[in-house]
Amino acid sequence: MASSSSKQSSKKLRILLIPFFATSHIGPYTDLAFHLVAARPGAVEATVAVTPANASVVRSALARRGPSDGATTVQVATYPFPAVDGLPPGVENLSAAAATDAWRINVASADERLMRPGHEGLIRDRSPDAVVSDVHFFWNADVAADLGVPCVTFHVIGAFSMPALINLLGGSSVTEAGDGAVTLAWLPGPPGIRIPVTELPEMLRTPREHHVQFGARVNSAHKRCFGLVVNSFFDLEHGHCDMYVRQGYVKRAYFVGPLSLPSPPAAAGDHDSPCIDWLDKKAARSVVYLCFGSLTHVSEAQVHELALGLEASGKPFLWVVRSETWVPPEGWKERVGERGMVVTGWAPQTTILLHSAVGAFVTQCGWNSVLETIVAGVPVLTWPMVYEQFITERFLTGVLAIGERLWPEGAGVRSERPEEHELVPAEAVARAVARFLEPGGAADAARSRVKELSAKAHAAMEEGGSSYHDLRRLIDDLIEERTAGAGTVPMSDTLI
Repeated sequence: MASSSSKQSSKKLRILLIPFFATSHIGPYTDLAFHLVAARPGAVEATVAVTPANASVVRSALARRGPSDGATTVQVATYPFPAVDGLPPGVENLSAAAATDAWRINVASADERLMRPGHEGLIRDRSPDAVVSDVHFFWNADVAADLGVPCVTFHVIGAFSMPALINLLGGSSVTEAGDGAVTLAWLPGPPGIRIPVTELPEMLRTPREHHVQFGARVNSAHKRCFGLVVNSFFDLEHGHCDMYVRQGYVKRAYFVGPLSLPSPPAAAGDHDSPCIDWLDKKAARSVVYLCFGSLTHVSEAQVHELALGLEASGKPFLWVVRSETWVPPEGWKERVGERGMVVTGWAPQTTILLHSAVGAFVTQCGWNSVLETIVAGVPVLTWPMVYEQFITERFLTGVLAIGERLWPEGAGVRSERPEEHELVPAEAVARAVARFLEPGGAADAARSRVKELSAKAHAAMEEGGSSYHDLRRLIDDLIEERTAGAGTVPMSDTLI
């Protein structure tokens, strides 16, 4: 156990951040580290700990921040990735894994016997004043407690979706209607938020004993942790923000997002990108931008239908296809011509969304993309595919009303399971895109609402804003905890 004298010997508050093995998690953790250092220059030292193959992801995220003090003083530490049967050496990130291997990373990450030794050795060696851990690694609450330091859980998804997952993982009952849907009764907002069983994450549809145990351990860790940090802001999810503390879900809650703000200076390659050159030639709000994130694997058959649908829509489009080997339908490129642009691999999404030519974003409802489109003030057409994305979709369309479903409810079955998920036909894609972007159409009303949220997002991160305040409150609370040496504030005395 670290002695109180050794803790006090360092003037800086030393924070160790441990993200899950996905770029969509490592990015926000790196952003949080940047903001922690920048909020109290000279008073905070932040280290992002990842496995060796993921170190470059952290360094790239820091490089995009430019030569600011917060970026240059964030440190990177590594710990070994465990040997996993069937997983090729060096594959340590869901975003880099083949579709056939991604499940192996998910299973390994939740295996305490496999993962805890590496985390425990890391935390003991670094001897931090506080640990910020991903929800997947619930055992870090115990490791930190053994060392006498606070552990904070950081959620990279929103305050609306996460309680639904945790409650379901913990074995909470749901009401199933005769049409095969469940009611998520514990979510504040419009009563009777419902979702088809087919759209629940796979582990919730086929609950096994280890799933229930995992959910119970995660719930327990939340309640024992010093507090919870969420990449969201009060004006976006205020009713759901309150719920965390009010319902005893956590002791303290800090809402510090959008952590992508202030927007890092665009890299030289962003503005020199062919994407931006192409957008510069398009009319304002005329282009539909499509990207399904770093974790989604879209079938070849679905990509084919999507290509034909975009062609038939008649609208300009910029489409990111996560495949270097995709072959478009015969004659498609010639028929589409300059009206469409396809990018294989990476594209500067933040810069694209901020471009005046972009009129709508077809998104898989990953939380990072949700925050980016809100910051940019761009309305959405939703196309969720995995994990909590189907739940987040209901927040975007039913609560915030900043967009519409691309495939209307009841049109077909959607599911994580490829054998269940029906193809979204080209005709549906064409109809949804054309109707959404027509003058005076649904995009205009949604844009008005998302522009209001954009202004509130920026205000939250500016000096005096709610997220600005919560980030500094987190640091002050951790410094106070270090000074006290031990103990936690009773839950009844905590405020959100």
